[in-house]
Amino acid sequence: MDALDLARWQFGVTTVYHFLFVPLTIGLGIFVAGLQTAWHRTGNEQYLKLTKFFGKLFLINFAMGVVTGIVQEFQFGMNWSEYSTFVGDVFGAPLAMEALLAFFMESTFLGLWIFGWDRLPKKVHLATIWAAAIGSNLSAYFILAANAWMKHPVGYEVVDGRARMTDLWAVLTNSTALAQVPHVIAGSFVVAGGFVLAVCGYWLLRTRAEMWRRAARAALLMTAIAGAVVAGTGDHSAKLMYEQQPMKLAAAEGLEHDTQGAGFSVVPGIEIPKLLSFLSTYDFEAPVQGTEDLQRRFEQQFGPGDYRPDGTVVFWSFRVMIVFGLATVGLSVLGLWLTRRRRPFPAWLSRAMLLALPLPLAAVIAGWLLSEIGRQPWTVAGELLTASSVSPGVSVAEVATSLTIFTLLYGALAVAETVLLARHVRKGVEERAPVQAAEAPREPSLMY
Repeated sequence: MDALDLARWQFGVTTVYHFLFVPLTIGLGIFVAGLQTAWHRTGNEQYLKLTKFFGKLFLINFAMGVVTGIVQEFQFGMNWSEYSTFVGDVFGAPLAMEALLAFFMESTFLGLWIFGWDRLPKKVHLATIWAAAIGSNLSAYFILAANAWMKHPVGYEVVDGRARMTDLWAVLTNSTALAQVPHVIAGSFVVAGGFVLAVCGYWLLRTRAEMWRRAARAALLMTAIAGAVVAGTGDHSAKLMYEQQPMKLAAAEGLEHDTQGAGFSVVPGIEIPKLLSFLSTYDFEAPVQGTEDLQRRFEQQFGPGDYRPDGTVVFWSFRVMIVFGLATVGLSVLGLWLTRRRRPFPAWLSRAMLLALPLPLAAVIAGWLLSEIGRQPWTVAGELLTASSVSPGVSVAEVATSLTIFTLLYGALAVAETVLLARHVRKGVEERAPVQAAEAPREPSLMY
Protein backbone atom coordinates (compact mmCIF):
# COMPACT_ATOMS: atom_id res chain seq x y z
CA MET A 1 0.00 0.00 0.00
CA ASP A 2 1.54 3.34 -1.07
CA ALA A 3 1.23 6.85 0.39
CA LEU A 4 -1.74 7.66 -1.86
CA ASP A 5 -3.75 4.68 -0.61
CA LEU A 6 -2.94 5.46 3.03
CA ALA A 7 -3.81 9.14 2.56
CA ARG A 8 -7.15 8.16 1.08
CA TRP A 9 -7.81 5.76 3.94
CA GLN A 10 -6.95 8.45 6.47
CA PHE A 11 -9.22 11.02 4.89
CA GLY A 12 -12.01 8.45 4.55
CA VAL A 13 -11.76 7.29 8.17
CA THR A 14 -11.66 10.78 9.66
CA THR A 15 -14.38 12.10 7.38
CA VAL A 16 -16.78 9.21 8.01
CA TYR A 17 -16.27 9.60 11.74
CA HIS A 18 -16.78 13.37 11.58
CA PHE A 19 -19.89 12.88 9.45
CA LEU A 20 -21.49 10.86 12.24
CA PHE A 21 -21.85 14.12 14.20
CA VAL A 22 -22.64 16.58 11.40
CA PRO A 23 -26.15 15.40 10.42
CA LEU A 24 -27.16 14.94 14.05
CA THR A 25 -26.04 18.50 14.86
CA ILE A 26 -27.93 19.93 11.87
CA GLY A 27 -31.20 18.17 12.64
CA LEU A 28 -31.10 18.10 16.43
CA GLY A 29 -30.51 21.85 16.65
CA ILE A 30 -33.77 22.52 14.80
CA PHE A 31 -35.58 19.95 16.95
CA VAL A 32 -34.39 21.57 20.19
CA ALA A 33 -35.36 24.99 18.86
CA GLY A 34 -38.81 23.62 18.07
CA LEU A 35 -39.20 22.23 21.59
CA GLN A 36 -38.26 25.55 23.14
CA THR A 37 -40.68 27.33 20.81
CA ALA A 38 -43.44 24.97 21.98
CA TRP A 39 -42.62 25.85 25.59
CA HIS A 40 -42.61 29.56 24.74
CA ARG A 41 -46.03 29.32 23.09
CA THR A 42 -47.79 26.97 25.52
CA GLY A 43 -46.00 27.43 28.83
CA ASN A 44 -46.09 23.62 29.23
CA GLU A 45 -43.20 22.66 31.50
CA GLN A 46 -42.84 19.31 29.73
CA TYR A 47 -41.47 21.11 26.68
CA LEU A 48 -38.96 22.96 28.85
CA LYS A 49 -37.75 19.68 30.35
CA LEU A 50 -37.40 18.18 26.90
CA THR A 51 -35.60 21.28 25.62
CA LYS A 52 -32.97 21.02 28.34
CA PHE A 53 -32.69 17.24 28.02
CA PHE A 54 -32.18 17.13 24.24
CA GLY A 55 -30.27 20.42 24.39
CA LYS A 56 -27.53 18.79 26.40
CA LEU A 57 -27.35 15.88 23.97
CA PHE A 58 -27.07 18.45 21.19
CA LEU A 59 -24.21 20.21 22.96
CA ILE A 60 -22.26 16.99 23.54
CA ASN A 61 -22.60 16.11 19.87
CA PHE A 62 -21.73 19.64 18.72
CA ALA A 63 -18.54 19.72 20.77
CA MET A 64 -17.41 16.35 19.43
CA GLY A 65 -18.17 17.45 15.87
CA VAL A 66 -15.98 20.55 16.24
CA VAL A 67 -13.07 18.51 17.60
CA THR A 68 -13.21 15.90 14.85
CA GLY A 69 -13.75 18.46 12.09
CA ILE A 70 -10.54 20.38 12.81
CA VAL A 71 -8.47 17.38 11.69
CA GLN A 72 -9.90 17.65 8.17
CA GLU A 73 -8.19 20.98 7.57
CA PHE A 74 -4.77 19.69 8.61
CA GLN A 75 -4.98 16.84 6.11
CA PHE A 76 -5.25 19.24 3.17
CA GLY A 77 -1.79 20.55 3.99
CA MET A 78 -0.22 17.30 5.20
CA ASN A 79 -1.35 14.80 2.57
CA TRP A 80 -3.06 16.74 -0.22
CA SER A 81 -0.87 19.77 -0.95
CA GLU A 82 -1.14 19.39 -4.74
CA TYR A 83 -4.91 19.37 -4.42
CA SER A 84 -4.82 22.41 -2.14
CA THR A 85 -2.61 24.26 -4.60
CA PHE A 86 -4.94 23.56 -7.49
CA VAL A 87 -8.30 24.30 -5.82
CA GLY A 88 -7.28 26.81 -3.14
CA ASP A 89 -8.49 29.94 -4.96
CA VAL A 90 -11.93 28.39 -5.53
CA PHE A 91 -12.35 26.01 -2.62
CA GLY A 92 -11.12 28.56 -0.08
CA ALA A 93 -13.94 31.05 -0.70
CA PRO A 94 -16.93 28.94 0.47
CA LEU A 95 -14.86 27.45 3.30
CA ALA A 96 -13.88 30.93 4.48
CA MET A 97 -17.53 32.02 4.34
CA GLU A 98 -18.45 28.93 6.36
CA ALA A 99 -15.90 29.72 9.06
CA LEU A 100 -16.31 33.50 9.24
CA LEU A 101 -20.07 33.69 8.79
CA ALA A 102 -21.87 30.43 9.51
CA PHE A 103 -19.68 28.83 12.18
CA PHE A 104 -19.15 32.18 13.92
CA MET A 105 -22.92 32.69 13.99
CA GLU A 106 -23.55 29.13 15.16
CA SER A 107 -20.97 29.09 17.97
CA THR A 108 -21.66 32.63 19.19
CA PHE A 109 -25.41 32.20 19.54
CA LEU A 110 -24.98 28.72 20.97
CA GLY A 111 -22.83 30.23 23.71
CA LEU A 112 -25.51 32.83 24.38
CA TRP A 113 -28.09 30.07 24.58
CA ILE A 114 -26.02 27.99 27.02
CA PHE A 115 -25.32 30.82 29.44
CA GLY A 116 -28.41 32.92 28.80
CA TRP A 117 -31.05 30.89 30.64
CA ASP A 118 -30.79 33.12 33.71
CA ARG A 119 -29.74 36.32 31.99
CA LEU A 120 -31.70 36.90 28.77
CA PRO A 121 -35.38 37.69 28.25
CA LYS A 122 -37.39 34.67 27.20
CA LYS A 123 -37.91 35.78 23.58
CA VAL A 124 -34.28 36.79 23.12
CA HIS A 125 -33.10 33.49 24.55
CA LEU A 126 -35.41 31.61 22.18
CA ALA A 127 -33.96 33.58 19.26
CA THR A 128 -30.43 32.48 20.18
CA ILE A 129 -31.14 28.76 19.74
CA TRP A 130 -32.86 29.42 16.41
CA ALA A 131 -29.87 31.49 15.27
CA ALA A 132 -27.49 28.71 16.30
CA ALA A 133 -29.58 26.08 14.49
CA ILE A 134 -29.81 28.22 11.35
CA GLY A 135 -26.04 28.74 11.54
CA SER A 136 -25.52 24.96 11.51
CA ASN A 137 -27.59 24.62 8.36
CA LEU A 138 -25.89 27.61 6.74
CA SER A 139 -22.52 26.06 7.54
CA ALA A 140 -23.62 22.89 5.76
CA TYR A 141 -24.60 24.92 2.71
CA PHE A 142 -21.15 26.45 2.20
CA ILE A 143 -19.33 23.16 2.76
CA LEU A 144 -21.64 21.29 0.40
CA ALA A 145 -21.23 24.04 -2.22
CA ALA A 146 -17.46 23.49 -2.07
CA ASN A 147 -17.92 19.74 -2.30
CA ALA A 148 -20.34 20.07 -5.22
CA TRP A 149 -17.75 22.10 -7.13
CA MET A 150 -15.41 19.10 -7.01
CA LYS A 151 -18.06 16.97 -8.75
CA HIS A 152 -19.23 19.64 -11.20
CA PRO A 153 -16.70 22.49 -11.42
CA VAL A 154 -18.16 25.80 -12.61
CA GLY A 155 -17.28 29.49 -12.40
CA TYR A 156 -13.52 29.05 -12.82
CA GLU A 157 -10.64 28.98 -15.28
CA VAL A 158 -7.28 27.23 -15.12
CA VAL A 159 -4.32 29.62 -15.10
CA ASP A 160 -0.73 28.37 -14.72
CA GLY A 161 -1.95 24.98 -13.55
CA ARG A 162 -4.28 26.39 -10.88
CA ALA A 163 -8.04 26.87 -10.80
CA ARG A 164 -8.93 30.56 -10.49
CA MET A 165 -12.46 31.61 -9.53
CA THR A 166 -14.22 33.78 -12.08
CA ASP A 167 -17.76 33.70 -10.68
CA LEU A 168 -18.45 33.18 -6.97
CA TRP A 169 -22.20 33.21 -7.53
CA ALA A 170 -21.89 30.35 -10.03
CA VAL A 171 -19.98 28.33 -7.43
CA LEU A 172 -22.55 28.97 -4.71
CA THR A 173 -25.52 28.27 -7.02
CA ASN A 174 -23.99 25.26 -8.75
CA SER A 175 -26.82 22.99 -9.91
CA THR A 176 -25.15 20.09 -8.11
CA ALA A 177 -25.04 22.08 -4.87
CA LEU A 178 -28.67 23.16 -5.16
CA ALA A 179 -29.64 19.49 -5.42
CA GLN A 180 -27.17 18.22 -2.83
CA VAL A 181 -27.88 20.74 -0.06
CA PRO A 182 -31.59 19.95 0.51
CA HIS A 183 -30.88 16.24 0.10
CA VAL A 184 -28.18 16.23 2.79
CA ILE A 185 -30.05 18.54 5.17
CA ALA A 186 -33.26 16.51 4.86
CA GLY A 187 -31.20 13.39 5.50
CA SER A 188 -29.80 15.09 8.60
CA PHE A 189 -33.34 15.61 9.89
CA VAL A 190 -33.98 11.89 9.36
CA VAL A 191 -30.85 11.10 11.40
CA ALA A 192 -31.88 13.49 14.18
CA GLY A 193 -35.42 12.15 14.14
CA GLY A 194 -34.09 8.60 14.42
CA PHE A 195 -31.87 9.60 17.32
CA VAL A 196 -34.79 11.17 19.19
CA LEU A 197 -36.97 8.13 18.43
CA ALA A 198 -34.35 5.79 19.89
CA VAL A 199 -34.10 7.87 23.07
CA CYS A 200 -37.88 8.09 23.39
CA GLY A 201 -38.22 4.37 22.71
CA TYR A 202 -35.82 3.68 25.57
CA TRP A 203 -37.92 5.75 27.97
CA LEU A 204 -41.33 4.64 26.68
CA LEU A 205 -40.35 1.08 27.61
CA ARG A 206 -39.88 2.32 31.20
CA THR A 207 -42.62 4.87 31.63
CA ARG A 208 -45.87 6.01 30.04
CA ALA A 209 -45.08 9.66 30.70
CA GLU A 210 -46.88 11.94 28.26
CA MET A 211 -43.69 13.95 27.82
CA TRP A 212 -41.92 11.12 25.99
CA ARG A 213 -44.98 10.48 23.86
CA ARG A 214 -44.99 14.12 22.77
CA ALA A 215 -41.30 14.01 21.84
CA ALA A 216 -41.69 10.71 20.00
CA ARG A 217 -44.66 11.95 17.98
CA ALA A 218 -42.75 15.10 17.02
CA ALA A 219 -39.76 12.99 15.95
CA LEU A 220 -41.98 10.63 13.95
CA LEU A 221 -43.49 13.58 12.08
CA MET A 222 -40.10 15.19 11.41
CA THR A 223 -38.65 11.92 10.13
CA ALA A 224 -41.60 11.20 7.84
CA ILE A 225 -41.60 14.68 6.28
CA ALA A 226 -37.81 14.76 5.93
CA GLY A 227 -37.91 11.31 4.35
CA ALA A 228 -40.27 12.55 1.66
CA VAL A 229 -37.90 15.44 0.93
CA VAL A 230 -34.94 13.03 0.77
CA ALA A 231 -36.79 10.92 -1.80
CA GLY A 232 -37.71 13.93 -3.94
CA THR A 233 -34.27 15.53 -3.87
CA GLY A 234 -32.64 12.15 -4.43
CA ASP A 235 -34.67 11.70 -7.60
CA HIS A 236 -33.49 15.11 -8.81
CA SER A 237 -29.89 14.27 -7.91
CA ALA A 238 -30.11 11.07 -9.95
CA LYS A 239 -31.12 13.04 -13.03
CA LEU A 240 -28.20 15.42 -12.55
CA MET A 241 -25.91 12.42 -12.10
CA TYR A 242 -27.11 11.12 -15.46
CA GLU A 243 -25.98 14.38 -17.09
CA GLN A 244 -22.91 15.30 -15.02
CA GLN A 245 -21.50 12.06 -13.54
CA PRO A 246 -22.49 9.21 -15.89
CA MET A 247 -19.67 6.96 -14.64
CA LYS A 248 -20.96 7.14 -11.06
CA LEU A 249 -24.50 6.34 -12.19
CA ALA A 250 -23.29 3.36 -14.24
CA ALA A 251 -21.18 2.04 -11.34
CA ALA A 252 -24.08 2.45 -8.90
CA GLU A 253 -26.18 0.23 -11.16
CA GLY A 254 -23.47 -2.20 -12.22
CA LEU A 255 -24.16 -1.27 -15.86
CA GLU A 256 -21.15 -2.15 -18.00
CA HIS A 257 -22.33 -1.24 -21.51
CA ASP A 258 -24.48 1.48 -23.05
CA THR A 259 -28.09 0.32 -22.89
CA GLN A 260 -31.26 1.63 -24.49
CA GLY A 261 -34.07 1.29 -21.96
CA ALA A 262 -31.79 0.25 -19.09
CA GLY A 263 -33.26 -1.70 -16.20
CA PHE A 264 -32.81 -0.98 -12.49
CA SER A 265 -30.76 -3.67 -10.75
CA VAL A 266 -32.30 -4.40 -7.34
CA VAL A 267 -29.53 -6.89 -6.53
CA PRO A 268 -27.32 -8.84 -8.93
CA GLY A 269 -29.60 -11.06 -10.98
CA ILE A 270 -32.84 -9.23 -10.16
CA GLU A 271 -33.72 -6.31 -12.43
CA ILE A 272 -36.76 -4.11 -13.03
CA PRO A 273 -36.89 -3.55 -16.82
CA LYS A 274 -36.35 -0.01 -18.13
CA LEU A 275 -36.70 1.58 -14.68
CA LEU A 276 -33.18 3.07 -14.62
CA SER A 277 -33.79 4.93 -17.87
CA PHE A 278 -37.08 6.27 -16.51
CA LEU A 279 -35.58 7.35 -13.17
CA SER A 280 -32.75 9.09 -15.01
CA THR A 281 -34.77 10.91 -17.67
CA TYR A 282 -38.52 10.15 -17.28
CA ASP A 283 -38.15 8.22 -20.54
CA PHE A 284 -38.35 4.41 -20.45
CA GLU A 285 -36.35 4.15 -23.68
CA ALA A 286 -33.57 6.65 -22.89
CA PRO A 287 -29.99 5.37 -23.36
CA VAL A 288 -27.79 5.01 -20.27
CA GLN A 289 -24.02 4.84 -20.61
CA GLY A 290 -22.10 1.88 -19.15
CA THR A 291 -18.78 1.81 -17.30
CA GLU A 292 -16.81 -0.06 -19.98
CA ASP A 293 -17.96 2.17 -22.82
CA LEU A 294 -17.35 5.29 -20.71
CA GLN A 295 -13.88 3.98 -19.89
CA ARG A 296 -12.98 3.87 -23.58
CA ARG A 297 -14.34 7.38 -24.15
CA PHE A 298 -12.48 8.79 -21.15
CA GLU A 299 -9.23 7.21 -22.34
CA GLN A 300 -9.66 9.03 -25.63
CA GLN A 301 -10.52 12.30 -23.87
CA PHE A 302 -8.11 12.29 -20.91
CA GLY A 303 -5.43 9.77 -21.88
CA PRO A 304 -4.51 6.29 -20.58
CA GLY A 305 -5.76 5.31 -17.11
CA ASP A 306 -8.55 3.58 -15.24
CA TYR A 307 -11.49 5.99 -14.86
CA ARG A 308 -13.84 3.50 -13.20
CA PRO A 309 -14.60 3.81 -9.46
CA ASP A 310 -14.73 0.81 -7.13
CA GLY A 311 -17.88 -0.75 -8.52
CA THR A 312 -18.55 -3.04 -5.55
CA VAL A 313 -18.45 -0.23 -2.97
CA VAL A 314 -20.51 2.15 -5.10
CA PHE A 315 -23.09 -0.49 -6.04
CA TRP A 316 -23.76 -1.70 -2.49
CA SER A 317 -23.49 1.74 -0.86
CA PHE A 318 -26.34 2.89 -3.07
CA ARG A 319 -28.51 0.00 -1.93
CA VAL A 320 -27.64 0.32 1.76
CA MET A 321 -28.53 4.01 1.57
CA ILE A 322 -31.92 3.28 0.00
CA VAL A 323 -32.89 0.27 2.11
CA PHE A 324 -31.86 1.69 5.50
CA GLY A 325 -33.31 5.09 4.69
CA LEU A 326 -36.64 3.60 3.61
CA ALA A 327 -36.72 1.40 6.71
CA THR A 328 -36.33 4.46 8.96
CA VAL A 329 -38.98 6.48 7.14
CA GLY A 330 -41.30 3.47 6.99
CA LEU A 331 -40.99 3.05 10.74
CA SER A 332 -41.89 6.70 11.26
CA VAL A 333 -44.97 6.51 9.03
CA LEU A 334 -46.10 3.31 10.73
CA GLY A 335 -45.53 4.91 14.14
CA LEU A 336 -47.61 7.95 13.24
CA TRP A 337 -50.47 5.72 12.11
CA LEU A 338 -50.41 3.42 15.15
CA THR A 339 -50.29 6.30 17.65
CA ARG A 340 -52.90 8.55 16.01
CA ARG A 341 -55.69 10.01 18.15
CA ARG A 342 -53.59 9.75 21.31
CA ARG A 343 -53.26 5.98 21.13
CA PRO A 344 -50.43 4.61 23.30
CA PHE A 345 -47.14 3.38 21.88
CA PRO A 346 -47.13 -0.44 21.71
CA ALA A 347 -44.16 -2.01 23.48
CA TRP A 348 -42.96 -3.63 20.25
CA LEU A 349 -42.98 -0.24 18.50
CA SER A 350 -40.91 1.30 21.30
CA ARG A 351 -38.39 -1.52 20.90
CA ALA A 352 -38.37 -1.07 17.12
CA MET A 353 -37.68 2.64 17.63
CA LEU A 354 -34.29 1.72 19.08
CA LEU A 355 -33.29 0.69 15.55
CA ALA A 356 -33.98 4.24 14.38
CA LEU A 357 -30.57 5.21 15.77
CA PRO A 358 -28.21 3.02 13.66
CA LEU A 359 -30.31 2.73 10.49
CA PRO A 360 -30.27 6.38 9.30
CA LEU A 361 -26.63 6.80 10.35
CA ALA A 362 -25.71 3.82 8.19
CA ALA A 363 -27.80 5.30 5.36
CA VAL A 364 -26.06 8.69 5.37
CA ILE A 365 -22.60 7.12 5.63
CA ALA A 366 -23.44 4.86 2.69
CA GLY A 367 -24.65 7.93 0.79
CA TRP A 368 -21.37 9.70 1.47
CA LEU A 369 -19.40 6.67 0.24
CA LEU A 370 -21.52 6.59 -2.92
CA SER A 371 -20.95 10.29 -3.49
CA GLU A 372 -17.20 10.42 -2.87
CA ILE A 373 -15.97 7.02 -4.07
CA GLY A 374 -18.23 7.33 -7.09
CA ARG A 375 -16.28 10.46 -8.11
CA GLN A 376 -12.98 8.56 -8.26
CA PRO A 377 -10.42 8.64 -9.76
CA TRP A 378 -10.97 12.42 -9.72
CA THR A 379 -10.71 14.87 -6.86
CA VAL A 380 -12.00 17.55 -9.24
CA ALA A 381 -14.03 15.94 -12.01
CA GLY A 382 -12.34 16.25 -15.39
CA GLU A 383 -9.55 18.47 -14.04
CA LEU A 384 -7.48 16.85 -11.27
CA LEU A 385 -6.88 13.17 -10.65
CA THR A 386 -6.64 11.85 -7.09
CA ALA A 387 -3.23 10.36 -7.90
CA SER A 388 -2.02 13.87 -8.82
CA SER A 389 -3.48 15.47 -5.68
CA VAL A 390 -1.35 13.84 -2.98
CA SER A 391 1.59 15.70 -1.41
CA PRO A 392 4.76 14.77 -3.38
CA GLY A 393 7.09 14.69 -0.37
CA VAL A 394 4.97 12.66 2.01
CA SER A 395 6.22 9.16 2.81
CA VAL A 396 4.38 5.94 3.58
CA ALA A 397 5.76 5.96 7.13
CA GLU A 398 4.55 9.51 7.78
CA VAL A 399 1.02 8.86 6.55
CA ALA A 400 0.88 5.50 8.35
CA THR A 401 1.94 7.19 11.60
CA SER A 402 -0.66 9.96 11.37
CA LEU A 403 -3.31 7.42 10.29
CA THR A 404 -2.58 5.29 13.35
CA ILE A 405 -2.61 8.28 15.71
CA PHE A 406 -5.86 9.67 14.32
CA THR A 407 -7.54 6.26 14.36
CA LEU A 408 -6.61 5.68 18.01
CA LEU A 409 -7.60 9.23 18.95
CA TYR A 410 -10.94 8.94 17.21
CA GLY A 411 -11.52 5.58 18.83
CA ALA A 412 -11.03 7.18 22.24
CA LEU A 413 -13.35 10.03 21.30
CA ALA A 414 -15.97 7.52 20.15
CA VAL A 415 -15.88 5.84 23.54
CA ALA A 416 -16.11 9.19 25.33
CA GLU A 417 -19.01 10.32 23.16
CA THR A 418 -20.92 7.08 23.69
CA VAL A 419 -20.40 7.16 27.45
CA LEU A 420 -21.48 10.80 27.75
CA LEU A 421 -24.59 10.37 25.64
CA ALA A 422 -25.61 7.09 27.29
CA ARG A 423 -25.09 8.52 30.78
CA HIS A 424 -27.25 11.55 30.01
CA VAL A 425 -29.98 9.46 28.37
CA ARG A 426 -30.15 7.09 31.35
CA LYS A 427 -30.29 10.03 33.73
CA GLY A 428 -33.42 11.35 32.05
CA VAL A 429 -34.96 14.80 32.46
CA GLU A 430 -34.75 17.04 35.46
CA GLU A 431 -37.43 16.34 38.03
CA ARG A 432 -38.40 19.96 37.95
CA ALA A 433 -37.32 22.34 35.21
CA PRO A 434 -36.87 25.85 36.65
CA VAL A 435 -38.83 28.79 35.30
CA GLN A 436 -36.90 31.43 33.39
CA ALA A 437 -35.72 34.49 35.28
CA ALA A 438 -37.51 36.84 32.92
CA GLU A 439 -40.84 35.54 34.20
CA ALA A 440 -40.20 34.83 37.88
CA PRO A 441 -37.33 34.60 40.38
CA ARG A 442 -35.48 31.35 40.17
CA GLU A 443 -32.35 29.56 41.27
CA PRO A 444 -29.41 29.53 38.85
CA SER A 445 -29.53 26.65 36.40
CA LEU A 446 -26.90 23.97 36.91
CA MET A 447 -27.84 22.23 33.68
CA TYR A 448 -24.87 23.56 31.80
